[in-house]
Amino acid sequence: MMAQLKQYNMVSRLLHWFSAVVIIGMFAAGLWMVDLSYYSEWYRTAPHWHKSVGILLISATVLRFVWNKLVKTPEIDGTPMIKAAAHLGHLALYALIVVIGVSGYLISTEDGRGIDVFNWFTVPALGQLFEGQADIAGEIHFYAAWTLIILAAGHALAAIKHHVVDKDDTLRKMIGASK
Repeated sequence: MMAQLKQYNMVSRLLHWFSAVVIIGMFAAGLWMVDLSYYSEWYRTAPHWHKSVGILLISATVLRFVWNKLVKTPEIDGTPMIKAAAHLGHLALYALIVVIGVSGYLISTEDGRGIDVFNWFTVPALGQLFEGQADIAGEIHFYAAWTLIILAAGHALAAIKHHVVDKDDTLRKMIGASK
């Protein structure tokens, strides 16, 4: 009989925490960028960085999703209902990251220009695929980002609740600590 896995592997943990930090940073940057004026020195730089980091986040999310399907992960602690809620919550987080990435891509490439990722490479544009693409995608991007940050906050609160109230190993599994 195999011993139960006690924590996530290092790659899973690094991808998780990278995503967490980037999502919070991108959300804050997005809120800040909408108020930039044309004359701000950040008017062109901030969106370039936002798009570049966004492409890297989408890439990390795809890698993370595939990685977690290839490797064994610890079992979720809790009742069957808690486990189902955690599973659905994780799927929602992944889906929202993808929706935000796709909508950001559609906003940025409507004019036919690709996205330069830190001037390392360019993600090609598909151009305008439908009327009002940037505006519609912008609305989706905005509401999906708010939904993601709220869901991520709930995710963090659930981890803290598991640690403080339930006194289980949920949080320890993701920080690599053992009892």
